[in-house]
Amino acid sequence: MGKKQREEEIAVGSGVVLVDKPAGWTSHDVVGRIRKLAGTRKVGHAGTLDPMATGVLVVGINRATRLLTHIVGVSKTYTATIRLGLSTTTDDADGELVETRFANAVTSERLQEEVAALTGAIDQVPATVSAIKVDGRRAYDRARSGEDVALQARPVTVHRFEVGEIRRIDGGKVVDVDVEVEVSSGTYVRALARDLGEALDVGGHLTALRRTAVGPYRIENALTLEQLAEDFGYVGLTEAAAGIFRGRDLTEEEARNLGHGRRITASGTGADAARDGGEQPLTAAFAPDGELVALLRDVPASTGASASADAAAAAAGEQVDFQAKPELVFAPQGGGS
Repeated sequence: MGKKQREEEIAVGSGVVLVDKPAGWTSHDVVGRIRKLAGTRKVGHAGTLDPMATGVLVVGINRATRLLTHIVGVSKTYTATIRLGLSTTTDDADGELVETRFANAVTSERLQEEVAALTGAIDQVPATVSAIKVDGRRAYDRARSGEDVALQARPVTVHRFEVGEIRRIDGGKVVDVDVEVEVSSGTYVRALARDLGEALDVGGHLTALRRTAVGPYRIENALTLEQLAEDFGYVGLTEAAAGIFRGRDLTEEEARNLGHGRRITASGTGADAARDGGEQPLTAAFAPDGELVALLRDVPASTGASASADAAAAAAGEQVDFQAKPELVFAPQGGGS
């Protein structure tokens, strides 16, 4: 169960802040600013944005920081500009130019072919200058120390990769391509720019990147740091969970059992996930008064686990295959949420 909140945490409440991150700021810079604006140290973010990038940065405050691990895994949408013909050390405009190749011969048809090849389930080598850890150290630290960093390819999914305006610059030697992409967690748009350029034999890097959505959270609902300084607005813990996860309404007894960390009767998602061979999805469980109580996951029923009386009896009688296990408990603690 969660720890008792300090007075300042209760005053500001718990929830998700949708920040429209400005260019030049690191995600850590934004977290530091939100700590001051919210008056609490308990702040974190769900998914780093590079300093060059702008757009939606999901920031959790107080108890909502416990949701961030699960928000990180949702798909993300970006608008970007890829410059073909120039390669940089970081695969974006913040890096040093390392190679120039004329892009005059790149046609719209060839561009669309290679974009299609980078759409769907692919194996992607992350950008060398990235936050991925290699033997305990960030890749960007190793790269900046002069080390040769060889990152392993990993599976990602590019759900959508659409080409917009194409602009030919300097007599066509350089080509700027506006794109919109929707990608799975862990996908580097910088790496997409790099790989598209290499597939076209001209090299490429990002000159602009704006995150327009993180799961259900869209740029239209994000606030600038200046706006937040004037009126600190956030999505409450209960509303934030309802926007990310499927919901389950609890009885008073179920809410009490979950508050004590006990399993309850299954939410009905386990059998579907087991049949599909995937992990059971999380369910947000709400008390009769509407407050978020816990995040649940259906797991194989066990007679040895701590469970409510009815869930334990059903498991003992082999009447059920699954029970709903509380993965995170947000039992109401008398403060704002």
